[in-house]
Amino acid sequence: MQHRSQNNYNGMLVVYKEPGFTSSDVVAKLRGILHMRKIGHTGTLDPAAEGVLPVCLGSGTKLVDLIADRDKEYEAILRLGTVTDTQDMTGTVVSRISDEEVQNRISREDILAVLPHFMGEIRQIPPMYSAVWVNGRRLYELARKGQVVERPSRTVVISAFDLLDYQPPLARIRVVCSKGTYIRTLCEDIGKALGVGGCMEHLLRRRVGIFTLERAKKLSEIEELAKTDEDALKALIYPVDSFFADAPSLHVRSEDLLYLKNGNPLGPSNMMEEADLVNSPQMHAASQVRVYGEDGMFYALYRYNKDRDRYVVTKMFAPDTATYTC
Repeated sequence: MQHRSQNNYNGMLVVYKEPGFTSSDVVAKLRGILHMRKIGHTGTLDPAAEGVLPVCLGSGTKLVDLIADRDKEYEAILRLGTVTDTQDMTGTVVSRISDEEVQNRISREDILAVLPHFMGEIRQIPPMYSAVWVNGRRLYELARKGQVVERPSRTVVISAFDLLDYQPPLARIRVVCSKGTYIRTLCEDIGKALGVGGCMEHLLRRRVGIFTLERAKKLSEIEELAKTDEDALKALIYPVDSFFADAPSLHVRSEDLLYLKNGNPLGPSNMMEEADLVNSPQMHAASQVRVYGEDGMFYALYRYNKDRDRYVVTKMFAPDTATYTC
């Protein structure tokens, strides 16, 4: 068995997930490409879908839940006139009307008229073919056995909704939405509102929070860079602290670095910055503060605690140094 030191990658890498891969497939393949185990994805993307999948590496895995909570932007193809049991074209057709009938019954103006009804806070019922847990089972496990169970609706937020193109029976839409929104369900509900039914034909995720399609790389491209140009690969990785770019920063003196590494409370005497800045109202009012070592390495998020008159740790992001064998 060959022993190999783990690569020291820490941060976020934007993968272009291709159709046919699950999010877990992407993580498994990246572990082999990057020779590291500590990798996590930031939320599932249907196997048939493609686009942005932020992946967290090393100490960046502590950001998985935070990234998953960010808003998302999708571009989808809605097929009007067709209803399936999975709400997309991978499923069994339940009902269908002809493309000609869709063209005769539904105009571009009709679609534009219903879109406002799906803006803002709306209620969605998760589809049976989804990874949602109900009574200790994944819904898709029950659906594959032909079971349909009651699912409680939940609130999601649609902050932008545009009709990009309409060539009957296909409508291309753009959606910006909150965590937990099912675009398949949205497509089916629009079809219902138009009276002809509908399902999702294709889905492209363009953005998750700050992570965009423009920075996304396919697994094959990442693998090639890992073999031939590691500097170019590292340039694609977002540093962990970039996720908190809006938070102010402080730097701990080298002689007090152990306090920071241990997550101890910190005060002006531990900081390189002037006491007036450390004690400023703006710094005290910040919900979180990035804390670095004197050498510029990011270690943790802290916040000011008025009762203790000290900065206290909220989350540690110590760089990852583990090894593994393969």
